[in-house]
Amino acid sequence: MADVKLAWTSHALPHQLDVDEDEVARRKEFLEFREDDVESLKGLRDVARKYAEPVIEEFYRHILSFEETRTFFQDPHVLERVKRLQKEYFVRLTEGEYGADYVSDRLRIGAVHERVNLAPKWYLGMYSFYLRAVARRMLGAFQGEPEKAFATFLSLLKLVFLDIGLAVDTYIHAREATMRKQQEAIRELSTPVLQIRDRLLLLPIIGVIDTHRARLITDSLLRAIRDTRAKVVVMDVTGVATIDSKVANHLIQTVVAARLMGASVIVTGLSSDVAQALVGLGIDLGKLNTVGDLQGGIEEAERHLGYRVVAQADGARSA
Repeated sequence: MADVKLAWTSHALPHQLDVDEDEVARRKEFLEFREDDVESLKGLRDVARKYAEPVIEEFYRHILSFEETRTFFQDPHVLERVKRLQKEYFVRLTEGEYGADYVSDRLRIGAVHERVNLAPKWYLGMYSFYLRAVARRMLGAFQGEPEKAFATFLSLLKLVFLDIGLAVDTYIHAREATMRKQQEAIRELSTPVLQIRDRLLLLPIIGVIDTHRARLITDSLLRAIRDTRAKVVVMDVTGVATIDSKVANHLIQTVVAARLMGASVIVTGLSSDVAQALVGLGIDLGKLNTVGDLQGGIEEAERHLGYRVVAQADGARSA
């Protein structure tokens, strides 16, 4: 194949998406995009230059006739710029060089489409219209040579599907990155560390704890201990229904780490199921200071800090 050696180190997107030289070669092999296809597309160069203008104009007339796609091109300057870029792309399809720069450019275009929220259904629909418009021009350009026109169109189809695959990769990559960020935000919100008194923190844990969330809990707690110079932490697990050995060991390690930072941890709200599970798992519970419920845990923490609770005449508590 006449591709230039791919200089992936200078392209961020291919690296992030693991689209290296071998991966692109494998995709071309699967599409059966070979040297004869490259030569076939090179032979289409004059046709591409001749028909670039009418094809792109027809393409954007179609796009602008639908409200869902017209909204992306309200600014006439933006419209003219993308038309120019599309014409360049149309001609570039016939240049015969489909290496690092070409692949990086296709990934970048896909990322731009995802960033402006152009849904894949419109993106793929645009390609469908684009190919039909090109096919009509090719039949006209190769009058009397239908076999050549068909073979050249198949070569173009292979390359376009390579482009579509690269663009879809950027959509998936961007959506997965967004989901990961959202999941991280949800996890952080679900494990708040609250300061309820000077040197006293409350860590309420609700829901399922997996290994990743257990690490987040540890990190959040240790940062809060350092920032507030806390001496006592009440870790309330009333909202935790189940726990496995890995998570249990991780929470015990959290208790030990907190102790090394000068804070003692009181665990409250252990359900009977969780308590039995911990015993059944053979976890060393000697490092845990447990109290039945949250109120009892806070009272125990206040005693650790030297607070004395006094009942007032109206029944209110003061410390």
